[in-house]
Amino acid sequence: MAMPEGTPVYQPGFNPGSICKAPPTGGSYGTPVAEGAGFKYDEATLHELVKEWRELAQEYTDDLDQAEYIAKVKPPGREYASGDNATITRLSGQALVEALGQRVAYCKSMADKYVAALGKYATAEDHTTSVINQQPKGIF
Repeated sequence: MAMPEGTPVYQPGFNPGSICKAPPTGGSYGTPVAEGAGFKYDEATLHELVKEWRELAQEYTDDLDQAEYIAKVKPPGREYASGDNATITRLSGQALVEALGQRVAYCKSMADKYVAALGKYATAEDHTTSVINQQPKGIF
């Protein structure tokens, strides 16, 4: 399969395979940075990315709450098979709890990175505004 031409477009909140997501609101992955690795995002896209990562972290947190029940399951009966089944289910539940915990931490970390980028964006904008305001006013 051939790669599509042009810059990839990031559509915040849009999942073409889901009827639950909002329609596309625009945005882009950003322009590649000439001086090194990375991308530039506009402020609106950064805000949307923070929102989406936080929402995903919340979804994993909700799943984590449910996984706790699996990790603490009790056997339905007192016979050997029930006890072994509950033990295996608890081990599986604990693995699920650990995996979901890692996903929550990752999503929160990603949101924090975009918040930090927003801080840098605001600082750069404040600096630029300050420089512009120091320029003489009027026509020379």
